[in-house]
Formats: sequence, structure tokens, C-alpha cells
Amino acid sequence: MAANQSEAGRVISEVAQAEGGTTKGSKSAQMQSELSKQRNFEETAANVGSKLENAPGSISKEDAQAIHRAETRVSGGQQPQSGSMSSAAQHQAAVNQGATSTSNTSASVDSTTQSQLDRQANYEDVAAKVGDKLASAPKSISKEDADTMHSREHRAFGQTEKGGLASQAQHQVAENQKPS
Repeated sequence: MAANQSEAGRVISEVAQAEGGTTKGSKSAQMQSELSKQRNFEETAANVGSKLENAPGSISKEDAQAIHRAETRVSGGQQPQSGSMSSAAQHQAAVNQGATSTSNTSASVDSTTQSQLDRQANYEDVAAKVGDKLASAPKSISKEDADTMHSREHRAFGQTEKGGLASQAQHQVAENQKPS
């Protein structure tokens, strides 16, 4: 991996020299931005992945949010798929939060944890539908789709992600409403 990163750095440097320097919006600046996003994702994934594997009880809401943000950024704003590391971290953080907010340490899921899991499942259902529409038929995205996506994302994560699926859907609705 380090060899790939140094190779990427060399290529970026060559592109910047060919452009006469790195300026905002230039190809070399865009390449550097993508490389930074990738490195951030890899570092975050290594940290959270290690916690998930070796100490799942230590996964916090902040860990889940960090991997979600990094995964979303590296994928160009696409929300992480169900089964991704961010999904696993969010689930584990919800379980951990439920375990620390109650004195009941039994293996069954308490109502608070179940509620969080339900909110995340609702989000994932809507995200799959809206994501498919955005990918295959963006003109079919309705204001209701965007509003529902925004609501489910906020309920599941306590906030909406800049550049996230809700934001993309809202942007598409605005584009669809522009006069042709």
C-alpha cells in the first residue's frame, strides 16, 4: 500500500508540474483530494476494524460516525451499503449504547437498542430505494422521496451528512424542478 501511495504522490507531482503548480480545482488538486480521502478512509477503517474485531464493546457512536463519514466521502457521496463496515460499526455502537444505558446485561436486546436498530433498518430500506432511483432514474425522484430520506437519515444518525443520500436526493429534486 505504501508503494501505491508513493506512486500516487509521484503521479500527482508530475501532473502538478505539467499544470504549472497546484491550484484550486486543478486536476492535481482533485487527485490530491481523492488521495487524502482514501488515506483517511484507510486509517479510519483500520482503527474501527481493529476495534470491531478485538474489542467490539469499545465501539462508540463517534467511531460509527467517523467510519460512516470516511466511507461516504471515499465513495463520492454514496451512502455505505448494508453490511459495510460503517453499518457494522453503527449496529455495534447502538448495542453498546444500549448496554451502557441499562443495568440489564442480558443477551436480549432492550427497547432502546431495538428502537435504534429499527431506525437504522428503516433508513437502510429507504436509502436502498432512493439510491436505486438516483442511479437509474434521477428524474423520478420526488420531493416526498427526498423528505423521507432526510427524515430517516436524521432519525437513524441524529444528523444528515453533507453530501449524503438525503442531500443528493434534495439536490436532484431541485434540479428536476428547474424549467427545461
